[in-house]
Amino acid sequence: MLKSRQILNFIYIWRKIVKIYDYNGKKNICGDRVHEARCRHRMTQSDLAAQLQVAGIIMERDSVSRIEIGTRFVADYELRELSRILKVSVNWLLGLE
Repeated sequence: MLKSRQILNFIYIWRKIVKIYDYNGKKNICGDRVHEARCRHRMTQSDLAAQLQVAGIIMERDSVSRIEIGTRFVADYELRELSRILKVSVNWLLGLE
């Protein structure tokens, strides 16, 4: 049984259920750090999306925006490429250092 919609949402995709979890009301914990590192490099959201696309990750500017505000889940492979492009560690993006 679901405790609350904020804790767990179900999305039906191709007749499969995918669980998307919220953590303190956000879908990721790296968004603030992605924004900080991107601004430090004087990079626009479009620039970051373009560099991700060159790396083989299909992402548009609006997806970068949603990552930064915490409304989009970030996959592990996306996190790895974000850290490489932004020249920071994955641990830093996750707030562990």
